[in-house]
Amino acid sequence: MSKIRILPDRVANQIAAGEVIERPAAVVKELVENALDAGASRIEVEFRDGGRTLIRVEDDGEGMGRDDALLALERHATSKIAEAGDLDRLATFGFRGEALPSIASVSRFTLQTRTAESDAGTEVLVDGGRILDVRACGRPVGTRIEVENLFHPVPARRKFLKTDRTEAAHIVQCVRLYALASPGVSFALTEDGRTVFRSPQCPGLAERAAEIFGRRSAAGLLPIDAEEPGLRLRGLVCAPGGGSQTRHDMLAFVNGRPVDSRAMNFALIEAFQEMLPLGRFPQAYLFLECDPAAVDVNVHPAKREVRFRNEPGVRAFVIIGVRRALREAEGYGSPRVPPHPFVQEPPPFTQGIPAAPAALSGPAAGAGRQPLDAAARGAATPAWRFLGLLRGGLALFETAAGLVVLDRRAAHERIWFERLEAQFLSGGVPSQRLLLPAPLELDPIAAALLSERRDFLRGHGFELAEFGRNFFRIEAVPSWMQPEDAEAFLREVLGALREGSFPVKDPVLARANLARMAASRAVRLPGAPGELEMLALATSLFDTRAPLTSPSGRPTFFEIGEAEMARRFQK
Repeated sequence: MSKIRILPDRVANQIAAGEVIERPAAVVKELVENALDAGASRIEVEFRDGGRTLIRVEDDGEGMGRDDALLALERHATSKIAEAGDLDRLATFGFRGEALPSIASVSRFTLQTRTAESDAGTEVLVDGGRILDVRACGRPVGTRIEVENLFHPVPARRKFLKTDRTEAAHIVQCVRLYALASPGVSFALTEDGRTVFRSPQCPGLAERAAEIFGRRSAAGLLPIDAEEPGLRLRGLVCAPGGGSQTRHDMLAFVNGRPVDSRAMNFALIEAFQEMLPLGRFPQAYLFLECDPAAVDVNVHPAKREVRFRNEPGVRAFVIIGVRRALREAEGYGSPRVPPHPFVQEPPPFTQGIPAAPAALSGPAAGAGRQPLDAAARGAATPAWRFLGLLRGGLALFETAAGLVVLDRRAAHERIWFERLEAQFLSGGVPSQRLLLPAPLELDPIAAALLSERRDFLRGHGFELAEFGRNFFRIEAVPSWMQPEDAEAFLREVLGALREGSFPVKDPVLARANLARMAASRAVRLPGAPGELEMLALATSLFDTRAPLTSPSGRPTFFEIGEAEMARRFQK
């Protein structure tokens, strides 16, 4: 008896759903794409409980007849392509014919649709891949699909879903992307009976960006319109000096499809080279139009990743187009945010540092201290003498063994890191209240992450209050932080959470990561420190557990001994 058997269609569809339908937002994505492919001018999306219990997408597209409605639920049944060569001429979002049968196989699925030529519509009821009923129904021209109890036939999949708020955030972000890509289509999004946004048809991208992301977020963006044979680049980018704390505000679209394109992202970052502060990324909505044969969208089950036939050419085109827009813009620039009013400056760095002795007496004894090298051992003798600064950031000391070059920022970061880490561990993080709370507007995913981590942040000196959907007020910040830095720091933390580089399930590592990020923000280097300040810095550095490196692993100092100098001078 043969051990190999052909799987039933229902099982095959559920397997396919594992690749295509990874979370509720993927259902919304597929259904919105189908609506756009059907020529809809109006799309309404509604969901409940993060998409677990209900997802409804309704459009006024061309609709389907009874036979097409049934065929659409068969695997690999599609009206978009007829042969393999059509993959080189794709002008639609969908083309595989997998989405609807995959969704219907893992939910209770209701399809209602009607064409302009029909007097009555068709309703198809499916539960877990089994068609329960097919009947006539009354409805306007277009299609309405309801997906209820997602993943109920495969309960193991439900266990991998995040919280309702997180899943809802992904749905909102998904609909926003397609609304941004199609300003000529009216979009409405409803969550648990509340309207998230409702955007009518807009004349252009700038108006739709303001409708979807808020006028504050879209204000000051520069338009791009570049063209060469076979390629056109449109969109909006931030002015030099602006930007965002994370890469998540770099949105790329290819032929109207939201995509993850390393080529376009790297080109955008390169175009802004030396135009943004260190650690910031461009805010951009880039739309690339090209010959469908020049791009492969069939490289990922969710069709998010694309590959260009001529990637170097696309990259160069994007760089040139963005740089031209930046050069042509007039009056750009991001003014420095003034300090928050009515809040005292945090104490200077030297508060809490032992007064500098005439000469260093060496590192204090302490458990867990690392053994020091020759330069550190030299600190145990009264032989360090401050000589001066080199390029502002390096301090030079004469020692009994030779010359020590100390990186001021790395040393400050090490001291701040251990100070903050001790505060975080004890739970005694002092904070300063703001007389005028600072507003913080986030995208849905970042807002969900912040809501889930508010208790963690409260325990580290931040007080945040929700003030409407995706809006928060920063009411207090840690005493070590400049109030005007709070928004940027919180966005940096949220970016790390979003990218999975923040170990939220391990409190010890989470505190250490937060202290590491905070240390780089807390440092304020005095412009012209004197000898006493620099000796105090060295004393405090050697009082830390790990004086040899900064929290990021960079050396804090190095020594050039007399023997090495003699060798170099050939003595």
